Amino acid sequence: MQIKYTLSEDKMPKAWYNIQADLPTPVPGVLNPATGQPITPTDLESLFPMALIKQEVSTEPNIQIPEPVQSIYRQWRPTPLYRARRLEKHLDTPAKIYYKYEGVSPAGSHKPNTAVAQAYYNKEAGIQCLTTETGAGQWGSALAFAGALFDLEVVVYMVKVSAQQKPYRRALMESYGAKVIPSPSHETQAGRAILADNPQSTGSLGIAIGEAVEVALGNKTANYALGSVLNHVLLHQTVIGLEAQTQLDMAGDYPDIIVACTGGGSNFAGIAFPFLGAKLRGEQKTTRFVAVEPTACPTLTKGKYAYDFGDTAHLTPLVKMHTLGSSFVPPGIHAGGLRYHGMSPLISHLVELGLIEPRAYPQLSCFAAGVMFARTEGILPAPEANHAVKGAIDEALRCKEEGISRTILFNLCGHGHFDMQSYIDYHAGRLQDSEYNEQEIAMALAGLPVVS
Repeated sequence: MQIKYTLSEDKMPKAWYNIQADLPTPVPGVLNPATGQPITPTDLESLFPMALIKQEVSTEPNIQIPEPVQSIYRQWRPTPLYRARRLEKHLDTPAKIYYKYEGVSPAGSHKPNTAVAQAYYNKEAGIQCLTTETGAGQWGSALAFAGALFDLEVVVYMVKVSAQQKPYRRALMESYGAKVIPSPSHETQAGRAILADNPQSTGSLGIAIGEAVEVALGNKTANYALGSVLNHVLLHQTVIGLEAQTQLDMAGDYPDIIVACTGGGSNFAGIAFPFLGAKLRGEQKTTRFVAVEPTACPTLTKGKYAYDFGDTAHLTPLVKMHTLGSSFVPPGIHAGGLRYHGMSPLISHLVELGLIEPRAYPQLSCFAAGVMFARTEGILPAPEANHAVKGAIDEALRCKEEGISRTILFNLCGHGHFDMQSYIDYHAGRLQDSEYNEQEIAMALAGLPVVS
């Protein structure tokens, strides 16, 4: 019985898939907060190279992957697809469970798929420094890795609670040559304003984004790089799903259900968009797409679909997305990469179209699922990935209850080797299920910008 499906380097995708080519209705446009009018490429040039701006708005179905990027991808791509046979047996389910394992990358997650591309395009544009934010540290690690390869200075604003929880992620970023600053910090106006209001602030991705954007705007040789949310970031991640399509062909199978965790949306898009594109084109009709988020930060399941800022300091353009409000600071759960107040505009749009099913789980049940996965499949997932594991297990148990065999594919987007403190706390009974504060969300949503 085959367990692992691998591809040779020459089978790696040569182009990224752009779901914007197949949308039944286009995603709502990005607005300039000062004017309320659609943003122009010139408005974005202070943050991004023109090549990425063009990818952000492109409706071409396929965008070629530059050879220098492909050359670096080959160090870990194509990544393996596994059949989780031991997990299936443990669950006593008729379901077939597959997982695409992105933890084999140098940084230990899916994030280098876009970090390498963004570093390449910025280097080509003559940029010398990249600023960014990171929650759990996966994105910061990936950009630090890419910056080292392209000789770019990298400055990472790491959400303070994650910097405290995950010191080894910080050590990895610094080993790659990046400067890591816990956020909120005293180094930016945005950070100082937050600390003046709340000196004990644990930080959030929205706050860290504001600090990173402020620094990039103040330095002509620096640009900002984002690890999720934006269209071009989701585009770069589609190598995951494109490879999975070929690997499932090898297995003689096709997914009935695709599951991935969602914080900003990049790893969900990476695994799901190529299959969702096939569904939009009418090539198949039945696949369900399940996006799993934490109940402590329930952006898709409880958020409002509205125009909002991507950062707390209100330095970014306005995008229409599911949001809990840019001032909302989620509880300090260990899945730091999922603690974002907003969601990718593309994924938000697809949820509104009824093409994606959002689902929220509490922290403890996700860790229980991750431990079960480790004890059957041998890989300890990152806390973020545990949400996808939990979603896949629930779908497999549903198959058992109904007596129906379905094929489930999920994205194991990263390993948990840098997250051992969270597992120590889980096994010691120190973790708790953190519920979001409805009053805080209501206050944050009350401050949404008015868009006519």
